[in-house]
Amino acid sequence: MKSIDDHREFLKGDLWGEWRLLDRDQEKGVPPPPRQKPYPEDAQLMDLAPFETLSLGTIPLADVIARRRSRRDYTEEPLTVEELSFLLWATQGKCSENGTLRTAPSAGARHPFETYLVVMRVTDLEQGIYRYLPLDHRLVLERADSDLEGPVTMGCLGQTFAGTAAVVFVWTAIPYRTEWRYSLISHKMIAIDAGHMCQNLYLAAESIGAGTCGIGAYDHKRMDELIGVDGHDEFTVYVAPVGKI
Repeated sequence: MKSIDDHREFLKGDLWGEWRLLDRDQEKGVPPPPRQKPYPEDAQLMDLAPFETLSLGTIPLADVIARRRSRRDYTEEPLTVEELSFLLWATQGKCSENGTLRTAPSAGARHPFETYLVVMRVTDLEQGIYRYLPLDHRLVLERADSDLEGPVTMGCLGQTFAGTAAVVFVWTAIPYRTEWRYSLISHKMIAIDAGHMCQNLYLAAESIGAGTCGIGAYDHKRMDELIGVDGHDEFTVYVAPVGKI
């Protein structure tokens, strides 16, 4: 078993001076991986409210920061599709036509994350597992499922508040998106990027009278199975239940 000191090396990033000399796919001329997973031609897609049409999240930023808390108590009030649209845009929405710029920063604009949603109470959306398509600002239905409270609670190691949320954000990483450029230092970059993204969710949720609590204590295998990813080339890295407060 590795010691604590061994794991601390991950945070130091001592390879910064050497990473350009590593045998990286970008330097080999390998095309970059896509920034968004494809979906089947017959997939059920749902349009989201464009950011330009939203009137949410307009309270002063200083007030939102001062109110930010990790919220674990949610009412039974559902989120609206408009509110969900805002939260998705705030965490991974694109700010450039090709999606290289997003609302949350990412090392080298590699954007290694996919956003899955465990939808339990969102108006006009059936319960189920969805995936956000940031380049299209749409949702794709991965599967309909009306029995999600128990599985998501167990996936979060019995933390019952996760199962009471209106929607649970489950972020996966596709490491190769970052490895293509940064090789061995990629995994530190991915960890940093996850913090940027979840903080945006905290602030956006507070601004609409909702709340979230980032969860790092989860069962990897259960969460990967719940959202349907392979656990190797793509796997869960962060979970964040959201509900009205």
